[in-house]
Amino acid sequence: MADILPFKRPSKKTTAWQKHKGSSLCRDGFHKWQVVTERKFDVKQGKLVTEYRCQRCGKTKTKLL
Repeated sequence: MADILPFKRPSKKTTAWQKHKGSSLCRDGFHKWQVVTERKFDVKQGKLVTEYRCQRCGKTKTKLL
């Protein structure tokens, strides 16, 4: 039978860094915006609306055209 090798657990610093990777950028206002819906029409204002969502934190914003 083969010998069983024990694996090292990742350190707490490594897992915390990977968990919060990129969130510090969003806290400082550097979001990574991605277009969610294009050419959405707002009935109340009569304008086209584009919706953006941040890939890192999930925050959304809308922009009127």
